[in-house]
Amino acid sequence: MYDKMFYGRYGGQFVPETLIPAIDDLEAKFEELKDDAKFNEELKELFTKYAGRPTPVYKAQNLSDKYGCEIYLKREDLMHTGAHKLNNTLGQALLTKYMGKKRIIAETGAGQHGVATATVAALFGMECTVYMGALDVKRQEPNVKRMELLGAEVVAVTEGQGALKEATNAALREWVASVETTHYIIGSIVGPYPFPKIVAHFQSVIGQEANVQCRDMGFTPDCVVACVGGGSNAIGIFNGFLDKQCELYGVEAGGVSDEDCKHARTLGKGKPGVLHGSYTYLVQTPEHQISDVHSISAGLDYPGIGPVHAMLHDVGRVKYGYVRDDEALNAFKELSRNEGIIPALESSHALAYVIENKEKFKGKKVLVNLSGRGDKDMAAILERGLI
Repeated sequence: MYDKMFYGRYGGQFVPETLIPAIDDLEAKFEELKDDAKFNEELKELFTKYAGRPTPVYKAQNLSDKYGCEIYLKREDLMHTGAHKLNNTLGQALLTKYMGKKRIIAETGAGQHGVATATVAALFGMECTVYMGALDVKRQEPNVKRMELLGAEVVAVTEGQGALKEATNAALREWVASVETTHYIIGSIVGPYPFPKIVAHFQSVIGQEANVQCRDMGFTPDCVVACVGGGSNAIGIFNGFLDKQCELYGVEAGGVSDEDCKHARTLGKGKPGVLHGSYTYLVQTPEHQISDVHSISAGLDYPGIGPVHAMLHDVGRVKYGYVRDDEALNAFKELSRNEGIIPALESSHALAYVIENKEKFKGKKVLVNLSGRGDKDMAAILERGLI
């Protein structure tokens, strides 16, 4: 029972005693349903007829010609609601229905997970509350309005930095108080076990699809690249290639510099510790407190990372690098103007890593997970004067 909660030395259940029965019930129901034919048939129908799966793999020919490698994009931005987040919320909402609960709560940074949660709440007829840092409420206003239109209550969290960490703290507190009637849909592969396992399971559809699609197109990618905050889109696509002969790259938010509070390089600059119920790498102060972090991308503005990424980093199966805000903004502009695709700032970090390291990728087939679309980020783009 103890070892299965961990990925190497990372993971676990560092939560109040009152949550243990709910977590045990959740784990039991998930293990019962993940291989259940009826549950999976219902989920598959939602994926195909509601969410728009499969999403295509697209060869970005103009960028390929410009940077000397074959760049392919897994188009999760074409999902209903505009990001990969809906894979997980559809799966967890279905779990919630099978558990007999009628209320869901969530935390969100960029708002994509909040919108995806509000969407499934409307679809399943569930009450929904989304916790969001006050800073993110301001910089992701379009997504706040989308959540409210879908019927969700958006609670702005003003404590601390007013970002994803504080929103997650508030959601966990609320879950402790209402666990008998409420399911907490965590948006990334963070939190106490079994949440990392559940989220990775529902997001693995990205990699499974991409693996088949690349094979049908006649190749296996030499490299797979994804941005990493908590790490849900990255583990989703990596799960299709972990056993293949290809290099895997996770790209963290380098912010504006390596000075304290100016980046979100959890693996590059962090140390192991406990946050939000899990033991993993965290960006910390010299006094071992959780540090404030920075990224132009609200979805990457988080001081921790999923425990499975911590393990993959330690064993060296995935290489984790970083790009700065300005490099991500350049990639945002490059994809928009060369291919007519406006990416999320999160996804722009993954593409920026390929552009900034073009000599490393020269002549190779590179699959980039385009995890979300960028219309939600237009306020930040306009503020920077990029257009």
